[in-house]
Amino acid sequence: MGAIETLIDAPSNPRGIALLAHPHPLGGGTNTNKVMHTLARTFAHLGYVTLRPNFRGVGRSEGEHDQGEGESADLLTVLAEAKRIYRAEAMLPEPPVVLAGFSFGAYCQTRVARQLSKMGQPAQRLVLVGTAAGRIFEGDRHYNTEAVPADSIIIHGSEDKIVPLDNVLAWARPLDLPVVVVPGADHFFHRRLHILRELVCRAWYGTETAN
Repeated sequence: MGAIETLIDAPSNPRGIALLAHPHPLGGGTNTNKVMHTLARTFAHLGYVTLRPNFRGVGRSEGEHDQGEGESADLLTVLAEAKRIYRAEAMLPEPPVVLAGFSFGAYCQTRVARQLSKMGQPAQRLVLVGTAAGRIFEGDRHYNTEAVPADSIIIHGSEDKIVPLDNVLAWARPLDLPVVVVPGADHFFHRRLHILRELVCRAWYGTETAN
């Protein structure tokens, strides 16, 4: 593992860390993808320091694509460094962590969430968009996506041709996970990015109200 290029959005008086993971590098996925940009702006608006690393071999990040293994390890490394900086600056003793991912990045975040739980440091919440699950014919890849907590926010487009909705439902069904389906949305949420932002904000404000 070498250098990991990371974009950072840091609001004043942060409430925690949001770690974002981008789509598949071999399909042109980067941390500047429009869905990633929307998620970053949304979490910055919600008060989180938002981290958008580029996966191995993308942009200025060193290394080569590693089928999700190395990418998940790199996400954990970026998160650990962000937590160290928080503690050093006494901003928060142990900041809440949100994991968010899009497509291949969502798949990686399910692996990161599992590892954090094993370490006794579970994420505050997961937001997974266009989650790569099951067999995807583009690139002929198969994803054994991990189980995630029941309060995870799973968002998918009804017209997703890259990750068919049926794949995500097949993954979510045995876990009793609700899936928010955006009618008419494709994999990249063209012309529906505002809906994505609204869904995340509504979930956060609703949680705060409920508490």
